[in-house]
Amino acid sequence: MEKDEVLSLFDSYADSVYRVALSYLGSRQEAEDVTQNVFLKLLESDINIYRGREKAFLTKMTVNRCKNIIRSAKSHETVPLEDAPLFSRPGDGEIFRAVAALPEKYRIAVILHCIEGYSFAEIASVLHIGVSAVSMRLHRARKILKEEIGRN
Repeated sequence: MEKDEVLSLFDSYADSVYRVALSYLGSRQEAEDVTQNVFLKLLESDINIYRGREKAFLTKMTVNRCKNIIRSAKSHETVPLEDAPLFSRPGDGEIFRAVAALPEKYRIAVILHCIEGYSFAEIASVLHIGVSAVSMRLHRARKILKEEIGRN
């Protein structure tokens, strides 16, 4: 879509998009992000909206984006570290202490990947590093953990 068209839609429907997102997500910050993402998506794509159907189209885009966010949040639900399944068996306290003793950059990568279930690409995005850097950090962390656990 052209920039002028998107700006016109933004002026007319941004409040409506924001209210829909807020009702779905319950968070002002997330609702603002969704509102911004909806209109950015219009700028970046070659979408044609039928005249008179703009509000319905934008509402549907907003609802879909909100559902994606909710689905993504559910797939990354967290539990306290001491309750994590990885550390629930007898003898896992040693692993817990070894992970806790890792240097911070390795410890974060291990927790995000092994406990939280994030993919390498997701970790790279969160930490603002490359996917290969995530892979290397996990490789080095495993090596340190093997040496530490083998020593005890």
